[in-house]
Amino acid sequence: MRNLQHVLSRALASGVSSAGAAPGSALPRILGPLAAWVPAAHAVGARSVSTLPNGLPSSVTIYEVGPRDGLQNEKKIIPTDVKVAFIDKLSGAGFKVIEATSFVSPKWVPQLGDAAEVVGRMRKAPGVEYPVLTPNMKGLAGALASGCREVAVFAAASEAFSRKNINCSVADSLKRFEEVVVAARKEGVKVRGYVSCAVGCPLQGRVEPAAAADVGAALHHMGCYEVSMADTIGVGTPASMERMLAATLAAGVPAHRLAVHCHDTYGMAIANIVASLRMGVSVVDSSVAGLGGCPYARGATGNVATEDVMYMLDGYGISHGLDWDAVLDASAFISEALGRPNGSRAAKALLAKRADAAAEAAAAAEAEAAAKEPKAAQAA
Repeated sequence: MRNLQHVLSRALASGVSSAGAAPGSALPRILGPLAAWVPAAHAVGARSVSTLPNGLPSSVTIYEVGPRDGLQNEKKIIPTDVKVAFIDKLSGAGFKVIEATSFVSPKWVPQLGDAAEVVGRMRKAPGVEYPVLTPNMKGLAGALASGCREVAVFAAASEAFSRKNINCSVADSLKRFEEVVVAARKEGVKVRGYVSCAVGCPLQGRVEPAAAADVGAALHHMGCYEVSMADTIGVGTPASMERMLAATLAAGVPAHRLAVHCHDTYGMAIANIVASLRMGVSVVDSSVAGLGGCPYARGATGNVATEDVMYMLDGYGISHGLDWDAVLDASAFISEALGRPNGSRAAKALLAKRADAAAEAAAAAEAEAAAKEPKAAQAA
């Protein structure tokens, strides 16, 4: 509690206040007592989320985005068989959520033109959800026809990015997405929202916390069960993440409805996630092997690697429910399939240790066999 109070006071002192809010911002209206939103940070639906003595959550859900966000910018078309095998390996690793693909026009994202086939062929493990991105009503129709029961929409916090990416203002984009959200919920389909460029934009630079907060609040209020605040180009720092999340919490989005989506361009992703956990967030988007990138930002690297997040969580004693061996298998598989080095520092280190252990075991077995051979010959 003291950590949250400290962070909010810092954020307010840095300009996230009713006096410094963006024009039309909801912040002046809903900034209230800290107690109005802090308790929500400790509840997920009807289930309480316990915290460790250091104030961090005792468990974190890792929302795996590798098959969609991780692969969508690959220039070389990846065979459907590889995508399906990748998802199937992830399904056996303990993930509760795996973002499988995107129902978007192949003209704009040719890499994901096989979305319906991927969804139709992948193994759907019990207790695992497989959301898909649906940027418009046509995408939603395709997802529903394929039997998808969870979809995601995204809106930018940056006016410049929104106009560049989808050729409309942020306000107009929210109207479009509300249509998708309403239609999906009428079909009983869950909807997740993304706020891209939540702390920085490749076109306009810094994004004001109030701007990101307003978009997050809009997605929350239109019916998204969870809103993922995304540092799309990886320019965030713990300080900017704290300011953005404090504004979003103050705008009426409870912590148990928030997730963070961090890219690692400046090597800050893990630090940014730890800062987010201290704010009450307990859902983290990540990509096995650090897959991904942003085509709009020169030099932007992939998503934070799932394995690096797992390693950090293990260090704090925070439960994530994932099987290390199975995650490493999926990581090695997709890296080999793409013909590139693994983008996770933790995975590279652990795969090297695993290879060394296998080589030592093989050498020991060979030595044991050689030692037995003379005895067998004498017995004959």
